[in-house]
Amino acid sequence: MTDRNNWRPTASLAALESRAQQLAWVRGFFARRNVLEVETPVLGRCSVTDLNIDSVPAYPGSASPSPRCHWLQTSPEYPMKRLLAAGAGDIYQVARVFRDGERGARHNPEFSLLEWYRRGFDDSDLMTEVAELVCGWLQCPDPVTLDYREAFLRFAGVDPLATDDHKIRARCEAWMGQDQLSGMLRDECLDLLMSFCVEPSLAELGPVFITGYPESQAALARVSEVDGVRKAHRFELYVNGLELCNGYWELTDPDEQRARFELDNQARRRAGRPEMPVDEALLAAMHAGVPDCAGVALGLDRLLMLKLGVTDIAEVLAFPSDRA
Repeated sequence: MTDRNNWRPTASLAALESRAQQLAWVRGFFARRNVLEVETPVLGRCSVTDLNIDSVPAYPGSASPSPRCHWLQTSPEYPMKRLLAAGAGDIYQVARVFRDGERGARHNPEFSLLEWYRRGFDDSDLMTEVAELVCGWLQCPDPVTLDYREAFLRFAGVDPLATDDHKIRARCEAWMGQDQLSGMLRDECLDLLMSFCVEPSLAELGPVFITGYPESQAALARVSEVDGVRKAHRFELYVNGLELCNGYWELTDPDEQRARFELDNQARRRAGRPEMPVDEALLAAMHAGVPDCAGVALGLDRLLMLKLGVTDIAEVLAFPSDRA
């Protein structure tokens, strides 16, 4: 039998039953908190500008003389914020999302994302709720909290906020050649150290929130000055070294957001990647008024991997990309 003819799922029926139980857990969790489930389009006119995320293009109406490129969404974040600006209250969504070029034991190009937004919450409030959902489902201890700077000092031997670029690059020479490193930005080097030094060490800590990301990695989060250093109100949750979610006390300033999108596209040009169109509908919604809120995106496939104690995402997917 060739791979093309292999019709069987890669996940066991027991894993599929656990997935159904997970969805029931999630929907019950939010129903008890009066958080409204919503749906937004999988196919959008724009996608993200993030340097590290590649979107999958699609061409609806391709038979027309000038079909316009659309994108399979990498996250429902932008349309959900438009709903918030339109007056929706607390909302959540279980979404199918897509990221090009991501395939491995922890990645599949199409995956399930749980995203939710809570009005009046800051990042600390939302971390508490994330812990209740995740640790309640996994029946594991509550997460500890570790500052990003402290994690790098302890596990990578560099200060991500103070060490100069030359020394940061030199620390990466164990995994990359000089020709590759010379073209990498500081944050790309820090991401490398996070993957090879910090994340494996986090496995020893059980559930752990990483907080206090550098301002340059704020993405869509607010930034504040703490002890003379500007840090993002962003957090990530790792369980046994597996990254589960990324959350923000959301930036609501449209001018600051536009400036960040433009910086993203400058970084994409330097890296030889195509620029992405800026989502003007999101910025218009921010001008209209996205309320004070915090939001988070959580990978449901990875959460299920932890529940079942498996190490390959294919074991929790009916049909991963090579059998889709």
